Amino acid sequence: MNTAENNPTNFYVTNTSSSATLNLGPSDTVIRAYLYWAGSGDGDFDVDLNGTNITPDRTFSHSRFFNPSTFTYFSAFKDITTLVQTTGNGTYTLSNLDISPFEALHYSRKTNFAGWAILIVYENPALPLNQLNIYDGLQGVPDALQIDLTNLYVLNNANAKAGFIAWEGDSQLPTETFTVNGTVISNPFNPPNNVFNSTNSVTGSNQLYNMDLDIYDIDSYISIGDTNASIALTSFQDFIMINTVVTKLNSQLPDATIVLNNPSTLCDSRDVNLNFTVSNLNSTEVLQANTPITFYAGTLAVATTYTQNTIPIGGSENGTITLNIPSSVPLNFTLLAVVDDTGNGTGVRPELIENNNSFQIEIELIVSPIFNPLNSLTSCNLGLTRGIFDFSGYAALVSTNPTHLISFHETYNDAVQNINPIGNSSNYDAITTPKEIFVRIDNGCFSVTSFQLLTENCPPVVYNAVSPNGDGSNDTFFIDGLRDIFVNFELLIYNRWGKHLWTGNNNKADWNGYVEEGIGSTLAPAGTYFYILNLNDPNYKEPLTGYLYINR
Repeated sequence: MNTAENNPTNFYVTNTSSSATLNLGPSDTVIRAYLYWAGSGDGDFDVDLNGTNITPDRTFSHSRFFNPSTFTYFSAFKDITTLVQTTGNGTYTLSNLDISPFEALHYSRKTNFAGWAILIVYENPALPLNQLNIYDGLQGVPDALQIDLTNLYVLNNANAKAGFIAWEGDSQLPTETFTVNGTVISNPFNPPNNVFNSTNSVTGSNQLYNMDLDIYDIDSYISIGDTNASIALTSFQDFIMINTVVTKLNSQLPDATIVLNNPSTLCDSRDVNLNFTVSNLNSTEVLQANTPITFYAGTLAVATTYTQNTIPIGGSENGTITLNIPSSVPLNFTLLAVVDDTGNGTGVRPELIENNNSFQIEIELIVSPIFNPLNSLTSCNLGLTRGIFDFSGYAALVSTNPTHLISFHETYNDAVQNINPIGNSSNYDAITTPKEIFVRIDNGCFSVTSFQLLTENCPPVVYNAVSPNGDGSNDTFFIDGLRDIFVNFELLIYNRWGKHLWTGNNNKADWNGYVEEGIGSTLAPAGTYFYILNLNDPNYKEPLTGYLYINR
């Protein structure tokens, strides 16, 4: 935006707007478009481009002390790819770039300037693929500024180029150089000792006035096979600021990356089934088939496989593999996949970027849970080996880990399939015993154990008051816990003089106070009677004896 060179001019030279023309060919496709604007002072970060308000994505600043004051400078960056793709060729006008609050101060040192540039990255099918490197910021020169280019692999040095956007150069100060790998270079617009001379190598203009847009052929200074290069800009008299440096090299290389997906394991297995995707996205060349991929469990290489096909630029290939993890690897480990790795950390493919070839995920191998053994549970026989049981506390007893899921089942098959769980473990009614209860312990895998429900014949309870009057209460001599439990019992009733009156067993109703005599019976009078109860059970060898009282 300078209308004249600031150094010899005795008036302010900056405008607030200017225009330039974009004229790409019909086969050129805009891939990226970056707007840079710069000027003297603390910065104007609110400008317009073709009437569209622009605010920066990033800003840069630089300061320099010129006695007796500190002078500030700024630059701003905006990605305008969509705007340029939509607008296409034509005139672009940047306006409302105002450095007037600082122009008087900078005029005193003749460093007053303002300007802008659009950096276009485009693709043309007729052109070879090239690697572009764009470095931006705002750095002052003097005395020297060096930029080291890395991640190169130059296959062909033909048409290698380097260029830069620089501010505040003066055309009459021949103490400036541009070097590549230590060699000073020039072009028809930039003599070797006056690099920053306000020229535009694209249009041939020498009237940019305190701005340089210069491009250099560097094919003679870059060698085939180079993996790095050094660019240096020097100025031992003039004050220059470098905003952007661009290099174009015929560095056609793949860039292999890998992503792991959907790992799966089976219970009690050390196999890991894995899907993976190998991509060649950020690349300028295809990725050849048979590129090795090594998988590491922790630091141990456990398998190596290979890509199957040539992967094109921007393409991907899917694969599957089953890894057998050695027993020396813990159940929880980091699985690392590295593409272009032969198994010892070395690769076979030169790549654009050599440090993005790996992907890792956490793996847990699941084994069936260990558990505590459970003792049999015994309850009183309620008749015909029926019992009521509370085994709800066994859930805590069987588990060795509080996160395990515990369920009880009546059959082994139900436990394995995890169906029909017992819902009333605190009041379970076992119709017959012994009965086996199965326990499922689940941690993603599962184990099954079991315990027995047993019944025992508990001592019977004698209710010795009898009032056989037909009122439904105590009408017979009742002994709780006797019938269908001690199935071979014998009950003998005697009067107080020792006369045998009645005999009962499991097949006979309770005594109702009648004495059996011949073919009939007589009513036993009120009074005290005695009984002898033979349980005929190995755990109760001695008969139970006592009295009962009939009340009429």
